[in-house]
Amino acid sequence: MGDEAEVSPKDRFLTVYGRKPVLEALADDGLQVDKVILADTARGPAAAEIQRAARDAGVPVQRASAHRVKVLAGNGKQDQGVLADVVAPRMRSLAAALDDRRPPARVLLLDGITTPANVGMILRTATAAGLEGVIVPRRGVAALDPMVVKASAGVAFRAPVLRCGSAREAAEMLTDAGYGLYALSASGKSTVFDVALPQRAAFVLGGETAGVGAAVAELVTEWVSIPMPGDVESLNVSAAAAVLSFELVRRAS
Repeated sequence: MGDEAEVSPKDRFLTVYGRKPVLEALADDGLQVDKVILADTARGPAAAEIQRAARDAGVPVQRASAHRVKVLAGNGKQDQGVLADVVAPRMRSLAAALDDRRPPARVLLLDGITTPANVGMILRTATAAGLEGVIVPRRGVAALDPMVVKASAGVAFRAPVLRCGSAREAAEMLTDAGYGLYALSASGKSTVFDVALPQRAAFVLGGETAGVGAAVAELVTEWVSIPMPGDVESLNVSAAAAVLSFELVRRAS
């Protein structure tokens, strides 16, 4: 549980990189940009435009080596020598959420979902459904980068993202906090529409190819399915998340 001992900057910000995403973030009055980091090799009109936009928005610009920018962006091919840390007001650590006076009653746990488009669409759907938390581990899941933001149509900035080190760590923390852990599987005997749920429940969404990993599977309370009378083996994980999320809306109404 060492990852929870300190609040990581990744528990506070979404980092966007590349000239266009950074300029879009700076121009959006609905976003709070904490800082822009510009490579010391970045010169010319593009760098000047970013510096001007940051100045107009009252955002500090820091210079760093091109290597440092690549490391911070996590994408050396597309950072274009610039990144911005955008404040995500609803993002926090899972530990902080569980320590809250009123912990979230229903959360999603992403386990091994590596396609940014799927992560982005799940964040958009869960936010639309009013869920109180989507656990996005720092390891084993697609990084929260511009591709995720784009797939979420910008909703990722205000999604209720909960961070932790790994899906297994999250599963242990949830179990210790009294949550039932429910995983989606075509072989589940109960369905998402009829399973009896405790006061606190977490729903595991497994990766695109391997599904729920073995480390999390051994902690699952119950496996549940989405009934599909048609001749289709499974749904895309983001589609499954949508079915689940709005079933939870129906139950709460």
